[in-house]
Amino acid sequence: MRIDMRHQPSFTTARVSLDAGESVLAESGAMASHSPGVTMAAQASGGVMKSLMRATMGGESLFVTTFTADPGYGGWVDLAANLPGDATVVEVTQQMPWVITRGSWLGGGTGVTLDTKWGGAKSIFGGEGAFVIHATGQGPVILSAYGAMDLVTLEQGQWFTLDTGHLVAYQASAQVQVRKAASGIVQSVKSGEGLVMDIAGPAQVLTQSRNPDSLVSWLSGQLPSRN
Repeated sequence: MRIDMRHQPSFTTARVSLDAGESVLAESGAMASHSPGVTMAAQASGGVMKSLMRATMGGESLFVTTFTADPGYGGWVDLAANLPGDATVVEVTQQMPWVITRGSWLGGGTGVTLDTKWGGAKSIFGGEGAFVIHATGQGPVILSAYGAMDLVTLEQGQWFTLDTGHLVAYQASAQVQVRKAASGIVQSVKSGEGLVMDIAGPAQVLTQSRNPDSLVSWLSGQLPSRN
């Protein structure tokens, strides 16, 4: 499998080139196009209960689509996210899983397992939600962002603060804590930030330059009332 990013950075499409008979997993509805001979099958990955958990709590689709290349010639599949922005590939290993926020998983290798897990009581009001997606196993994972994407590498003892809505994913070795942006609730609301995350290394962290929740709030204010 080879993954090439096209049309970066504003409207990135991930082209996944597959060997003969090779497969790639993708978020439901992420396929933009594919070569002749590629077959597709949608299923509740990991079983119905795990898929329901991932859909209702993790913000992903109930079904995962498997694209399989022609057994004689191979092929390719183009994957694109719903929101405009960049995309990248991270490598999940047995030693280093990744934690993915809702809506950021676009696709990946069949050797990677997605599982919805409780993010901890302190994350229940965070932008990443009370539940997060854990990617374990071995293989590539394609992640998408709203806007530009940035990779932050934190060494032991290094940390930074991030608005919860600007997080894409982080390695499971990171230490993450959600807190109010200011010392009190009133000050946090006045600042317009609300909640932020303190993320400490050693770990790699992917961030996005735009906040999807802010887009939803802006659109809601622009749309005419039904009354």
